[in-house]
Amino acid sequence: MTAESPHGAPGARIDHLVTSGTFSLDGGTWEVDNNVWIVGDDSECVVIDAAHDADAIAEAVGGRRLVAVVCTHAHDDHIDAAPALAARTGAPVLLHPADTELWEQTHPDRAPDGELADGQELAVAGTVLKVLHTPGHCHGAVSLHAPGLGAVFTGDTLFAGGPGATGRSFSDFPTIVESIERRLLTLPPDTVVHTGHGDSTTIGAEAPHLQEWIARGH
Repeated sequence: MTAESPHGAPGARIDHLVTSGTFSLDGGTWEVDNNVWIVGDDSECVVIDAAHDADAIAEAVGGRRLVAVVCTHAHDDHIDAAPALAARTGAPVLLHPADTELWEQTHPDRAPDGELADGQELAVAGTVLKVLHTPGHCHGAVSLHAPGLGAVFTGDTLFAGGPGATGRSFSDFPTIVESIERRLLTLPPDTVVHTGHGDSTTIGAEAPHLQEWIARGH
């Protein structure tokens, strides 16, 4: 597990671990590595995307109170460990309701505990995560902006190098481009983008070549 020291929000930090498993949709299955982000301090935290390994995530949380398991979207590789982590810690699982159908493909007998809504604010360890509904990769995709930490957690909406995939069910390329243009590129350029897979980047680093994607999306 790695930890980052963001500016602002005294005591709050971003911990990061990578878990491995599979992603299945539309009849295909692929091996994937997922980023799991933990935002908090030594007392409490939230987990963003409980992927693959509830034991490893619980170990990273340690003795802290887990405030919530927050899902950026409901593709199975981002939520497969969420119920087990919730059962172990008592934390609620939160998901945007537009991804309910996707969630039920993986967990038909266990609904999320609460809903995420655009503009909603989640407080943890003296900082705030603001929910930005950023559909396109799937209907209920969200990003989580933490202005006090100078960071945004984009799930599979925005990566280092461009938008997330839109070639499968529940996805739409013009929609994801619009989400990025209106909700993400409007953030400060030095905002660090923590993604669902691969390396982090910044809004400023992505903005120049995203203009090409924006042009293609309209």
